[in-house]
Amino acid sequence: MQRRDFLALGGLGLGGLMVPSLFGRAIAAEELLTTLDVAVKKRLADAALGAATGAGASYCDVRIGRYLRQFVMTREDKVQNVVNAESTGVGVRVIADGAWGFAATNTLTEDGVAQAARQAAAIAKANAKIQTEPVRLAPVRGVGEVAWRTPIRKNAMEVPLKDKVDLLLGVNAAALEAGASFVNSTLFLVNEQKYFASTDGSYVDQDVHRIWAPMTVTAIDKASGKFRTREGLSAPMGLGYEYLDGDPAQKFVSPNGVVNYGLSYDMREDAVAAARQAREKLSAPSVEPGRYDLVLDPSHTWLTIHESVGHPLELDRVLGYEANYAGTSFATLDKRQERFQYGSELVNIFADKTQPGSLGAVGYDDEGVATKRWDLISNGRLVDYQTIRDQAHILGKSESDGCCYADSWSSVQFQRMPNVSLAAGRTPLSVEQMIGDVENGIYIVGDGSFSIDQQRYNAQFGGQLFYEIKNGRITRMIEDVAYQIRTPEFWNACTALCDESDYRLGGSFFDGKGQPSQVSAVSHGSTTARFNGINVINTARSLG
Repeated sequence: MQRRDFLALGGLGLGGLMVPSLFGRAIAAEELLTTLDVAVKKRLADAALGAATGAGASYCDVRIGRYLRQFVMTREDKVQNVVNAESTGVGVRVIADGAWGFAATNTLTEDGVAQAARQAAAIAKANAKIQTEPVRLAPVRGVGEVAWRTPIRKNAMEVPLKDKVDLLLGVNAAALEAGASFVNSTLFLVNEQKYFASTDGSYVDQDVHRIWAPMTVTAIDKASGKFRTREGLSAPMGLGYEYLDGDPAQKFVSPNGVVNYGLSYDMREDAVAAARQAREKLSAPSVEPGRYDLVLDPSHTWLTIHESVGHPLELDRVLGYEANYAGTSFATLDKRQERFQYGSELVNIFADKTQPGSLGAVGYDDEGVATKRWDLISNGRLVDYQTIRDQAHILGKSESDGCCYADSWSSVQFQRMPNVSLAAGRTPLSVEQMIGDVENGIYIVGDGSFSIDQQRYNAQFGGQLFYEIKNGRITRMIEDVAYQIRTPEFWNACTALCDESDYRLGGSFFDGKGQPSQVSAVSHGSTTARFNGINVINTARSLG
């Protein structure tokens, strides 16, 4: 779990007491299946648009959001908590006298949203008195009335709670039977019902679904008191409950038998493997520090991409606008102009908010901009950043990249990371073939703890499972592994990428940014990748 995830979820175990304050009011499970009528949303939006322009706004957008969440949390043979939460309201953003203003309300009447629109206009006019340069918005052509929906096969909110509890308790039982000492498992389910309208002439109705099934399995050596854990290898996904059907076609088996997953997840199978691997960790030897060739599974690489590419290429960080939450960026504008060598020629990294199954997949962002794919790093060279409407002119762009997002109707939307992924290798290469070329290396599966500096330059990453590679073969499990990087040196050390058949998504369900902090969900895809000559340290408290 990332530090941001921990901060976002820290209150969930306290009897659910903090969940309503974090995610809305507690509701009955039946309410998770209800929706707001589109005609009602349009009428409210028009009332806000009219009030804003009447108050002197030159631009206005309205977001009517209904955010639904269900959390089911278990440990061993007990259900620890079940939470159903809902938050509904309207956020109105305007430009008046060249400045932004924002206001929000949960009073879902025409008078209520009109009052919020007038308040936003008044705030904008007050801001204009101290603003030195007017807001410049990249143009957007109004799309009229359109709708988009996550292409799910099974709405997780419709699945009976008993089925979800039975799944998790069955997973826990399987882990305990396989040798686990403790196990907890959870389902996080999200449905964002989002309506966007603007004075550009757009009325966009979207229904977004996400799912995550994390677990932690612990094995204890009672004689010594030593313990080891293994987190689940699932990825949070922009899918429905069909994600948990365990489709065998979506399995990826490594040369040493470690099973990983794509667009389908067998939670019970992973729990059994986690129990055995956690117990194996108890007797695994500690790594010898030194330089190794690293073979990184996509279940691990996603986090390295997220921290060392995704965040530093957010334009607001590059410009220094976003400096309060984990810093700015070393990838300054001059590096784009000089086509900075960010990585080796094999490294092609793209942003994409249209990837099927990804957490960031939507039809339109929270500024009504149609989403797309675009290149960030091409053949190792830095070519672009992530921009929204009021940033596009800074880079000489004529349009936004469509990556604006707010985590709630009550939060103002701002630039958020889209799905950022490492493209697959262009020539056929299997994981087994990649490992076969490694003389002295480590194969890493799953994400672990990490740290990174405020400019996203120096970093350190752990993982879940580590296997020694000697003379082209995986020999044994090892422990206490972390590797250190300087971002450009690391990506320039990329010497091999598996082909498209190995491509998988990982991601973060609760990625934090901004002040006040907001969370968003984002995926990162890759194939297995090799990085040569990376410094590995031993994280054990004692080498004895």
